[in-house]
Amino acid sequence: MTDRPGIVITGVSGRMGRMLVRTITDSGKVRLVAGVERKGHPWVGRDIGEAMGGAPLGAEVTDDPLEAFARAQGVIDFTAPEATVGFAALAAQARAVHVIGTTGLEPGHLAKIEAASRHAVIVRAGNMSLGVNLLVRMTQKIAAALDADWDIEVVEAHHRMKVDAPSGTALMLGRAAADGRGVRLEDARVSGRDGITGARNRGAIGFASVRGGDIVGEHDVIFAADGERVILRHVATDRAIFARGALRAVLWGQGQKPGQYDMMDVLGL
Repeated sequence: MTDRPGIVITGVSGRMGRMLVRTITDSGKVRLVAGVERKGHPWVGRDIGEAMGGAPLGAEVTDDPLEAFARAQGVIDFTAPEATVGFAALAAQARAVHVIGTTGLEPGHLAKIEAASRHAVIVRAGNMSLGVNLLVRMTQKIAAALDADWDIEVVEAHHRMKVDAPSGTALMLGRAAADGRGVRLEDARVSGRDGITGARNRGAIGFASVRGGDIVGEHDVIFAADGERVILRHVATDRAIFARGALRAVLWGQGQKPGQYDMMDVLGL
């Protein structure tokens, strides 16, 4: 027997799933219990290590998430909104800590995740890296210090395969700026300008998205006033930073009371 928490990775065949497998197996802090994939996926029934082209890891890929979750203490989930909502209910049923890195979640998804958090620990963040969460906190503080004469723009860049925009991290940054100013992001947000848009509205928080190549993730928060600019920037060059953050979150969640948390809680920020 071991006292290391057992972890299930959903969407294990994806880029983040594979990175999580490597991070978990190298950490020595947790056990890899299983991977989850959709029914009919060619990895189902295979050892995860062998499916990745390496040595066996003693953990198989399954299409039965509840059975896998019942054998684990944590679930790490970087999938898609509808899948994540389903996993949240099952993880709550199994009383497993559910770490959610999925982006593109809409209000209906978030309501169901909130309901699941009444029964189990959920750690949800648009970005799991230490650097980004420090950037979020700095954005909030600077926005609080500067008035609406300073225009705020969030510019993000990701790889060509990313399906949602703005990124979850960009929205975290925009929300931090709105919180600093004491406004609702929904009231101040402007996304994707095109055509004759007219002059910029005072107090707006703008978003711009770039997609191309294999960009892991780049985020700039621009505070622009007449005659000067303040630019905060974070550049991710290795997807492993997100996997390490997720591992830290699932370990932190062990023993916490049911509820929904974020990386600020995990990092003590």
